[in-house]
Amino acid sequence: MRKSWRSTVVFAVVAALLIFGAILAMRGARPARASNATQGSHAPGVTQAATSSDDRNPGVVPFQHVLVVMEENQNYSSVIGSSSMPYLNSLADTYAYSNGYFANTHPSIGNYFMITTGQIITNDDNFGGTVDQDNIVRHLIAAGLTWKEYSESLPYQGYDGGNNGEYAQRHDPLSYFSDVRNSPTQQQNLVPFTQFATDLANNALPNYSFIVPNLIDDGHDCPPGNPNCPNSTLLADIDAWLQTNIAPLVENKNFQTPGNGLLIITFDESGNDNNHGGGQVAWVAVGPNVKKAYTSTTFYQHPNTLQLMCTSIGLNACPFMAVAQRNMQEFVQPN
Repeated sequence: MRKSWRSTVVFAVVAALLIFGAILAMRGARPARASNATQGSHAPGVTQAATSSDDRNPGVVPFQHVLVVMEENQNYSSVIGSSSMPYLNSLADTYAYSNGYFANTHPSIGNYFMITTGQIITNDDNFGGTVDQDNIVRHLIAAGLTWKEYSESLPYQGYDGGNNGEYAQRHDPLSYFSDVRNSPTQQQNLVPFTQFATDLANNALPNYSFIVPNLIDDGHDCPPGNPNCPNSTLLADIDAWLQTNIAPLVENKNFQTPGNGLLIITFDESGNDNNHGGGQVAWVAVGPNVKKAYTSTTFYQHPNTLQLMCTSIGLNACPFMAVAQRNMQEFVQPN
């Protein structure tokens, strides 16, 4: 009887130890939780797949609409802090801007292709050929997303021809793409900038908007009658155009709804700086999910903006070089 009692106790102790050991082993097999420093982030140069699912890509803040405005030929130091550009600087101070953003090349056209294809394609500003390479329009079409290129002084809707007055084709990269030129339907997404106010008022902006002021309003040329204007005049003209035409977007109730809009305002290239190919330029992010009063010194270029726009509207892929670029998610935050 006593022997049987002792055997029972020994058996119970051994069983308890075995169960306790199994629990410890299972806990040890669980993966360690990511630290705050790495959760939702990506090391420089590491490919980040662009998806619309937070489960598959937890670092990405999704948006319904992304918009980019391209200005011309100004050094970063001429823009940020300039008394000639109070409106743009108010956006930079209120929202976020980059102190480490550089264009990729000189002259203009290669940068416009970089921000839409991830490739320079050409540095010939007189280029008029058709671009067959991978591009943002191709991915938007494949994903069933909408797009428009709003071009100031465009002769008419669907126009994909050469320069005309203050309209410069080299500043309208989407008009070169075979995906657009070979499709009468897609050509209709090349629209005069006057359509922008109408679409905004009707809550009909596309998922992706590429906005191009004309040669006067983007700072490329002096205003008529003042051919030798100082740079301060060019800056003031850019700023006045932004305040007249972009402020209504920034102040729009729908755009300011969390998760709705992300606006990028940047410059194609610097005025006289060759660092990193195209020199340092201003880059400003605006929107309800953009961090407030935020500045980054991280190094970025135009393919990084392309990557940000691809991921932000849920594309599962992004053109060429943009796929492997560091995503600029540090500028935005979840709802």
